[in-house]
Amino acid sequence: MKIVTEPPDGMRLNMKAIVNKLNDDQLNDCQHHAFKPLTFVLAFLHATLLDRRKYGKIGWNVAYDFNESDFKISLRLLNLYLKKSIENKDDTIPWASLKYLVGEAMYGGRVTDDFDRRVLITYLDEFMGDFLFDKNNPFFFAKSNDYDYSLPKIKDHEGFINSIMNLPHSDAAVVFGLHPNAEITYYANFAKEMQMSLIIMQSEGGAGGSSAASRDAFLNETSDEILGKVPVQYDVIMLRKREAEELPPTKVVQFQELEAFNKLTICMSKTLVDLKRALRGEIGMNSNLDDLAASLFNGLLPDAWRKLTPQTEKKLGSWMSWFERRYQQYENWCNNGDPAVMWLSGLQIPESYTTALVQACCRTKQWALDKSTLFTSVTDITDAR
Repeated sequence: MKIVTEPPDGMRLNMKAIVNKLNDDQLNDCQHHAFKPLTFVLAFLHATLLDRRKYGKIGWNVAYDFNESDFKISLRLLNLYLKKSIENKDDTIPWASLKYLVGEAMYGGRVTDDFDRRVLITYLDEFMGDFLFDKNNPFFFAKSNDYDYSLPKIKDHEGFINSIMNLPHSDAAVVFGLHPNAEITYYANFAKEMQMSLIIMQSEGGAGGSSAASRDAFLNETSDEILGKVPVQYDVIMLRKREAEELPPTKVVQFQELEAFNKLTICMSKTLVDLKRALRGEIGMNSNLDDLAASLFNGLLPDAWRKLTPQTEKKLGSWMSWFERRYQQYENWCNNGDPAVMWLSGLQIPESYTTALVQACCRTKQWALDKSTLFTSVTDITDAR
């Protein structure tokens, strides 16, 4: 049995989860007037960094595992520096040191992407400064149509919790500094994930009787149908012998594409044959075959095949149509030479083919390769004629 804890969804629940780990003794440990407000700022920052992950690549280029220890150590540093300010009778708060330690050392120690680091530093610049205590211009973390995220006055732990419970249950994208359209991607992905989970649960519901028999029959039928569409492997060595000793760049790419396509067809044939044998009881089912069976039954692309194909979000049916179109293009390429029109989406690595075109052009025109590039323009041409 595996037990996994995940951060809750929303600023309110994220802040409540982290503040519940504190108590009045910790809040009263430092007598500096800025300690309690900055504790709220740290909690708000922590919840913001966690909640940005739900927006995918729009939130963070890399999904980071910010956790409770980041908050606790940042709070300890805040306590230490403010106590030193009291001891030194210094009215100024060392903002630069706090921003560096929190943004570069604590939370920033997990950030590997330069743009993500810039986002993190921007949050600290927006959330930490003397402007927090400007009585003439009250500070707001963010303002949405329904709620203004302000900095409350906190006296004790209970007041801390009450301030958090006043936050909305759901937060607009503007709270995180994102465009409102970012919510479209978030809700679309959330709905897809929920739908996929329901499909998987439904397919795994029936385990015996006629339901199991019909499931095996469906898997056998689907496997036979796909096996009938898997082509014979290309003999790349024989094709290579037909060409001249020195291959043009596009031919090199062609053979690389065929080798990659062969790996995919071999994997498809082997896994489907093994699945049929497992359904007959000739071999035992393993985790890979279970995943394959679940994917075929639910109309999804198996992970074993996905690893050997260009990145795609297609389901199994549309992917098979795409797979057949790729095969037709490779056949035309082998039988008729370089095509006048290339379907780039049907290639394993389209960048290799476009690079080969630049190399071929440079050889023909005697141009310097490092000073040549490829550009595109939109035209009304729809076919090679």
